[in-house]
Amino acid sequence: MFGRLVFESFRRQRRRKLLAGIAVALGVAVATAMIAVATNIGDKINQELRSYGANLLITPQADTLDVEIGGVDLKPPSDGAFLREADVLRIKGTFWKNNIVGFAPMLPVRANLGTGAQSQSVELVGTYFAKQLAYDHESFITGVRTTNPWWKVSGAWPGDDSSDVLLGQTLAEKLGRKPGDSIEINGQARRVTGILTTGGAEDGQVVAPLHVAQEILGRPGAVRRVYVSALTKPQDALALRDPKTMSPAMLERWSCSPYVQSIAYVLQQSLPHARVEPIRQVASTEGTVLERIKGLMLLITVAALLASVLAVSAAMATAIFERRNEIGLMKALGAANITVASVFFAEAVLLAVMGGIIGFFGGGLLAREIGRSIFNSQISVEPVLFPVILGIATLVTFAGSAAAILRAMRFDPVYALKADA
Repeated sequence: MFGRLVFESFRRQRRRKLLAGIAVALGVAVATAMIAVATNIGDKINQELRSYGANLLITPQADTLDVEIGGVDLKPPSDGAFLREADVLRIKGTFWKNNIVGFAPMLPVRANLGTGAQSQSVELVGTYFAKQLAYDHESFITGVRTTNPWWKVSGAWPGDDSSDVLLGQTLAEKLGRKPGDSIEINGQARRVTGILTTGGAEDGQVVAPLHVAQEILGRPGAVRRVYVSALTKPQDALALRDPKTMSPAMLERWSCSPYVQSIAYVLQQSLPHARVEPIRQVASTEGTVLERIKGLMLLITVAALLASVLAVSAAMATAIFERRNEIGLMKALGAANITVASVFFAEAVLLAVMGGIIGFFGGGLLAREIGRSIFNSQISVEPVLFPVILGIATLVTFAGSAAAILRAMRFDPVYALKADA
């Protein structure tokens, strides 16, 4: 009899149940998509944010203070300490090697352009462009084309083993040079393969392969600084703690979390005579952006579920009002309030299961579409999320049905049957 009551309810009120089921499915679909995106968003957004530059800076530990005005290093080129180019490769031998997207060593030197009275002193920066390297039998490509993807070159990039150079856009316009021209640097003719545009100090500089700057400086294997781009997680209270004050267990947990500070700590231990520091503007911005996006997704999820609760509440209230004579007859025949409530809660459970299943698979499709259109990658919904989604669907359905069911329990059978008559 109980099952027949539930069945007849769905058969006779198909439209009401369909509307309630759609409301649950839509709310659950949005919740599923947002949860799936939230669990994958860290790496996706970090990949996107890596296009805005490096987040770690490596400098010599014994270095003196840099003196720069307008992006130009005013210290004599021989002043200060240097890193060894060979030691920089150890970055790829650390615990966090898979989080290191790329690195780019830099060596700024002063160089003379042209000859005679028309010569002028400019800053030449030596670096890797897309250099093929190997460490511990593992090969990889790194350089500014990885760490500084916003650098735009009109023409072609120089080869890292060549003697060709890039001219910054401002400097090229001043000298009247274009790709394919040659320029004399410290008495040697160099081919200009491209014009570099960054919107920064590089627009007024010459950028060359690292070995060219080392030759001009007369220090083979020297590196002034190294910019490292690493995938990290947002900072929290643990990230900001001083590792010197941590217990061994806490230090192990901190060291195994990809905070920008913990990656810097590991690199510091691996590179002799080096100082590794986070570029705080970049690191803090990444954490802020990620937290705000997650907050926005939480707000969207709550709003969608609240809308589902209201829709279910309206549908159930109307359905129970239409069935007031049935409720009155049940009570007149001796049905207890718990019996009446159990019928409607059984209907709510069925709605929750059907809406949850449809919403779960619909949310998976929505998450995939979000990943494809926004992050250009695939976002999958883990099967372990299915029970959680069914639980959310059940809560939404019960929350929307509770008020209407309580009202049905308070129906007076005399007035209910009389009103129907």
